[in-house]
Amino acid sequence: MIPRFAVSLMTGVLVTFSLLWIMQILIATGKKAVIEEPDFNLGDFIMVKREETVNRDENEPEPPPEVEEAPPDVPPVMQDSLDTSQALNISSRGNRIGIDLSQGGAWIGEGDYLPIVKINPIYPRRAQTRGLEGQCLMEFTVTTTGATKDARVVECTSSLFERASVNAVLKWKYKPRVQNGQPVEVPGVQHIITFELED
Repeated sequence: MIPRFAVSLMTGVLVTFSLLWIMQILIATGKKAVIEEPDFNLGDFIMVKREETVNRDENEPEPPPEVEEAPPDVPPVMQDSLDTSQALNISSRGNRIGIDLSQGGAWIGEGDYLPIVKINPIYPRRAQTRGLEGQCLMEFTVTTTGATKDARVVECTSSLFERASVNAVLKWKYKPRVQNGQPVEVPGVQHIITFELED
């Protein structure tokens, strides 16, 4: 046991002194590295100017010929005079645009409501995957601000189209009906929305 302890002690002393000696060498050479300037040089860079030759195309297009005559003047636009003393009669054949004419006042006239924005409904995915087409008769109210409210389905070929039709109608905007200088609500407006698949 004593010889093993003596060997360990001698090894520890030897390692300690060798480490101290290496640290002393590092400190001594480190001072030189800080004080002295490095004596290595990077090579000088010399830019060599290359000679470039530009090949110009000798086949340049010819300039367009000069125009000798100026184009003739545009004749003045003839405007028809409109006789405003005659009444304008607009008749409606059937109910193709889907407005219920029986509700009274659904015709377009002075001071009446007019559509401004009509957003198309989103085609229901289930109906699209099944290849279904159809239409919905909608009824709604045009408010004094021109918005729509109370949208409901009167008749629809498939229940798949009902929700899309209601959502579309509620986004529509109208110029409100004006009576005696005041906007009024128009209930019972009807419109047919048609769903057709593109070929």
